[in-house]
Amino acid sequence: MTKVRALSDADLPAVAAIYAHYVTGSVATFDETPPSVDDWRAKAAGVTGAGLPFLVADVDGRIAGYAYLAQYRPKPAYRHTVEDTIYLAPGMTGRGLGRLLLGELIDAARRTHARRIVAVIADSGDPSSARLHEAYGFADAGRLRAVGFKHGRWIDTVLFQLDLEVRPDRGGAGSTIGQTSAG
Repeated sequence: MTKVRALSDADLPAVAAIYAHYVTGSVATFDETPPSVDDWRAKAAGVTGAGLPFLVADVDGRIAGYAYLAQYRPKPAYRHTVEDTIYLAPGMTGRGLGRLLLGELIDAARRTHARRIVAVIADSGDPSSARLHEAYGFADAGRLRAVGFKHGRWIDTVLFQLDLEVRPDRGGAGSTIGQTSAG
């Protein structure tokens, strides 16, 4: 049975292992050293502390993937834009888990009153992440050429964005990310 649920502390070693696979064996991430479980604990605390989701795909008790939203950039004017991150365990791609996770992230972003979701995808030659985002209505927002260097080659990133059609409260100066309406 597959379920998408909130990350728990017990999931952190699996999250760290999934990400380490991509850090060491691919250009899907520009990290070159896998973060520790403690690093992941701090990241998760930052994500959830901002009122944003950090989710896992649990398949029969095994963590098969994870996804989270984070503030797109730290400057205040970006407060209505979030960035999604999704990684699946080796051998777990092509099973619809990415779709489940991204669907949950989009729903969560709407509840936080985010206006846009941005995806920054390393152009690794595998179009699956771009196709996943396009299937949910993300539009190609451009390409940054040769902005990363890893495993002996230059890598582009492709930007996608989804307009959630939620208008920010123009009167408030504070962040609305993580807040829900009482409505």
